[in-house]
Amino acid sequence: MLARPADAPAPAAPAPVVTYDGARETRIPVKGVRKATAAAMVGSAFTAPHVTEFVTVDVTRTMKLVEELKQDKEMQGKRVNPLLLIAKALLVAIKRNPDINASWDEAAQEIVVKHYVNLGIAAATPRGLIVPNIKDAHDKTLPQLADALGELVSTAREGKTSPSAMQGGTVTITNVGVFGVDTGTPILNPGESAILAIGAIKLQPWVHKGKVKPRQVTTLALSFDHRLVDGELGSKVLADVAAILEQPKRLITWA
Repeated sequence: MLARPADAPAPAAPAPVVTYDGARETRIPVKGVRKATAAAMVGSAFTAPHVTEFVTVDVTRTMKLVEELKQDKEMQGKRVNPLLLIAKALLVAIKRNPDINASWDEAAQEIVVKHYVNLGIAAATPRGLIVPNIKDAHDKTLPQLADALGELVSTAREGKTSPSAMQGGTVTITNVGVFGVDTGTPILNPGESAILAIGAIKLQPWVHKGKVKPRQVTTLALSFDHRLVDGELGSKVLADVAAILEQPKRLITWA
C-alpha cells in the first residue's frame, strides 16, 4: 500500500448516516404508468440508435410575439406561451422536411413515413411522465393548436389522460426549461423518429446587429433515430425550428 505524503491532507471523516423517521430506506413499488414508462424508455434506448444535436438561438422576437398574441382577440382565453409557437415551428419544420416524421418497422424492414403529425407533449404528472399527443396537429390553425395544448395539459394534470391519447404519436416535444434546465439529451418515445427538448429561456448577452445586447436565448436539442434520420435531415429540421424562433415571421412565409 502506498504511504500518504506527509503534507497531504488527512482523509475526510466518513459522512454521517442520515436517517428519516427511523428508516434508512424507502421502497416504492414500480407499477402503473411509471412501470410502463420505464420499460418503454429502456426499450427505446437499446433499440433505436440515438443521435442528439443542439442549437442555441435568440428567441427575443418569438417572446415578443407571444405577448402580442395574448392581446389578440382571436387568442383570448387560450393558452398562449412559448411552447405554442415552438410547437408550431416544429410542425412547419416537419412540413419542409417530411422524412423526419417516420418510424422504423423492424418486422417488415421498412421505413414508414407518416403523412400526418400526432404531436406528443411530454407531461410530468403525479403518476409519472406521460406523453399524450395532439392528433393531426399539422392540420390545426394556431388558435386550434392553442386549444389542443390547453386541453392536453389540463387533462394530464388532472390525471384524466386516456390511453388512446398516448398512442399513435409521431414526434414529441419535451419542455425541460420549465425546471430551469438549459437543455438535455431526450430519449425517443417508442415508435417515433424524433424528440425536441426545449431549454430554459433566459436573458443573456448576445451579439445582435453587431453589438452585445441582452436578449432572450434558449438551447434546443433534437434527438433522432439514426436508422432512418441521417445527420443532414436532423440538422435541417433543427436549423429550421431555430430559424423560425429567431424570425417568427417565417411561420407565415414558410407555412
